[in-house]
Amino acid sequence: MENNYKKVQGILLVILLANLIVAGLKIFIGSLIKSASMTADGFHSLSDGSSNIVGLIGIHFASKPEDESHPYGHNKFETLAALFISFMLFLASGKIILGAFERINNPIIPEVTIESLLVLIFTLIVNIVVSLVEYRKGKELNSQILISDSMHTRSDIYISLGVLATLIGIKLGLPPIIDPMVSLVVAGFIIHAGYEIFRENSDVLVDGAAVDSDVIKTIVKNFEEVMDVHKIRSRGSISNLHIDLHIEVDPKLDVERSHELVHDIEDAIRENFNKNSHVIVHVEPYEGKIEE
Repeated sequence: MENNYKKVQGILLVILLANLIVAGLKIFIGSLIKSASMTADGFHSLSDGSSNIVGLIGIHFASKPEDESHPYGHNKFETLAALFISFMLFLASGKIILGAFERINNPIIPEVTIESLLVLIFTLIVNIVVSLVEYRKGKELNSQILISDSMHTRSDIYISLGVLATLIGIKLGLPPIIDPMVSLVVAGFIIHAGYEIFRENSDVLVDGAAVDSDVIKTIVKNFEEVMDVHKIRSRGSISNLHIDLHIEVDPKLDVERSHELVHDIEDAIRENFNKNSHVIVHVEPYEGKIEE
């Protein structure tokens, strides 16, 4: 687990550098050509960089080992960091909406140049690469931060495509009102990204079901000694998964075999989800009729 956190920190540092370069280019060119949509997209990319910093802080605390005050570890600091990222996105969207309405009342025609279009295309390619790599690594390392951050970055791809279409449209003679209108669309994407991150991570804090109980039941039912399985509960995240359940077995099954069965079931569940999952299996005597 500790090694995974170090890998996540390394990935976040690289992505932070990429996001800062992308944000700087968008904000600079957007201000230069007076494009509200490109400038808004740049601040969104800047919020990507800020979320990377929040992620690094969260990973720093989450990687601390268990102690007397935190016997289950500090993993939920990663979840808290992800939730903070969602709140940052909501604040950023509010700022963009206010700026867009100001541009609607006082429209400014952006100065669209070939250079600005090339910069936007370049940053779009960077965002695609960053989002794909970050999401793949997030799944590989079971990292809430990387997956949440990749969802954030993924919205940049669609937003940048919208900004690109807007600048081309203005170049072709469309009215300048299209620029702040696209800024509102940008804000909509940011709100959606914030909501998705909030929804997925808030479930962890309120102990929502982390995995499908039917999947666990299927795994446990594969053991012929298990007559029934019930009271299946799960919480946490895939990287810090807690599962407990009750199984019913033949009352005549000896203690030693029952002990072995419990360990076999725990290993099977860990193999299916995460080898570091915390699994508790409670054994009960089966009260139904057992066929000989």
